[in-house]
Amino acid sequence: MARQMRAVRTRDALVESAAALFDRDGFDVASLAAVSARAGVSSGALNFHFPSKAELAEAVVAAAAERLVRIIRDREAPTLQSVIDASHDLVRGLRGDAVLRAGFALSGCRRARRRCDAAGDGPGTDLRRLWCGWVESVVARAEREGQLAPDVTAEEVTETVVAVATGHAVLGTQDPRWLEGAPLTRFWALLLPRVVGAARAGLFVAAGARGPEPLHPRPVAVTVGGEV
Repeated sequence: MARQMRAVRTRDALVESAAALFDRDGFDVASLAAVSARAGVSSGALNFHFPSKAELAEAVVAAAAERLVRIIRDREAPTLQSVIDASHDLVRGLRGDAVLRAGFALSGCRRARRRCDAAGDGPGTDLRRLWCGWVESVVARAEREGQLAPDVTAEEVTETVVAVATGHAVLGTQDPRWLEGAPLTRFWALLLPRVVGAARAGLFVAAGARGPEPLHPRPVAVTVGGEV
């Protein structure tokens, strides 16, 4: 059992290390030697868990998918407010979580995905599609329940929300201010009167149910060691 737990810790450390390096340097530049060194494990341990760089990338995407699922599931009510709240949680996660950032980047990286396909791992999880599918389902329900303005369609709202969230993620790689809560709050404040009508816009919280947040939270350092 102890050996099994060490193996799990080693694998998690490698995924965290790879995510940090893929996020910082990019998939092509980050080397397996750098990943193992950052994780504090041997190259043999890395090869045991991940025989190829493509498999390591897929593990990062899978870990990011788990975190995205935690963001979008178990909402108290699958309404338009839950989409607002989840969008804030997603941007917050992209700001503070290298695994989530790297997972989204790898999902959109054609070169990385081609290498995963060549390794026989299949296309893996598309995080943008996962996010889009959830937003689409919740907004469609909001439309059925009469939450949207009569001249607004669920498709229009979904496309706008997904495009803005994706834009924040992309812009945030160059300017971290795009991954703060204020720009997203302004977006929702502008969008809500159009989507639900001016009279009902006040029923929703543009800043998300969790409310305002610090602009520059202290990053959490994660250190995990161990061998296979």
